[in-house]
Amino acid sequence: MALRVIQWATGGVGQAAIEHILRHPDLELAGCWVHSPEKSGKDVGDIVGSDKTGVIATHSVEEVLALDADCVLYAPLLPDAGQVQAILRSGKNVVTPLGWFWPTDRERSKMEPAALDGGVTLHGTGIDPGGATEQQPLFFSGLSSAITFVRGEEFSDIRTYNAPDVVRHIMGFGGTPEEAKAGPMLGLLARGFEQSVRMCLDTLGFADAEIRSSHDIAVATAPIDSPAGVIEPGRVAAQRFAWEAFIGETKVVRVAVNWLMGEESLEPAWEFGSGGERFEIEVKGDPDCSVVIHGWHPTSVTAGLLRNPGIVVTAAHCVNSIPTVCAAPPGILTFVDMPVVTGRAHPDLAG
Repeated sequence: MALRVIQWATGGVGQAAIEHILRHPDLELAGCWVHSPEKSGKDVGDIVGSDKTGVIATHSVEEVLALDADCVLYAPLLPDAGQVQAILRSGKNVVTPLGWFWPTDRERSKMEPAALDGGVTLHGTGIDPGGATEQQPLFFSGLSSAITFVRGEEFSDIRTYNAPDVVRHIMGFGGTPEEAKAGPMLGLLARGFEQSVRMCLDTLGFADAEIRSSHDIAVATAPIDSPAGVIEPGRVAAQRFAWEAFIGETKVVRVAVNWLMGEESLEPAWEFGSGGERFEIEVKGDPDCSVVIHGWHPTSVTAGLLRNPGIVVTAAHCVNSIPTVCAAPPGILTFVDMPVVTGRAHPDLAG
């Protein structure tokens, strides 16, 4: 019997997740919650641009919670802990890229009772955070010993992120540096990336460490065209967010994102360098290890606006986790408690 999955929200991650669910041999799309009332009542295939699925989207939380399903892939723009608790208490497992990767004791005390009440499991995963900033550094640390430092870092052209309102009004691109510094982005990101740092610290067995965050900005020196509108001179055109853990003055963990509106007309003159857009994984130990990941970025801005591989990767990591999460004991499941999560063969090549 295929596991029945509800997709919660149909933004970039949600649409990619639906594609993955429809191709996965062990999963069946059972329902879909949509934020926009205009999408409610439509076949999910019409929403994502595929063949008809026979699954009708709804804007009603009550309708979704009443559906017979094994799991909800929860991917709205921002998480709502109360919403997730209600899903768990309805007896549905939850996989999400929006948090709970390595919950604090306080977060666990809020979410675990709901999972136990519903007899189900909550799992946070994704790519950044949820993959490149903790899962993959920890994986590669397994090939070394006496670890002294791990790093997971993203280098991306933010012009390929097809969410102009988010880029402008939440991420702060195009605003003044003062507005970006005072905006919500550092706090929103910290919810996930601090968990990445703590997962690395706790799993590798480092001593108590101090986590320090930083937010650096580059401005445009000339008008920069972007899908979120023209970035005028003096306005925010690149940002770097980092979270680093120190034992004394020894840096032991770094997770960071480097988001640029291209590489031209920036002050300071940030650039991706010869490596281009990429994810980097680094482990210092015996021996050292350095990994550069390509393929999770689009080949051009135009291609990225049509289908961004980074979004698709995030969705795939969630979808491929579902069978393991549904088979796990009730509670909160982190990646360090799980077997290896893999993809599945293309339907045309499956045995």
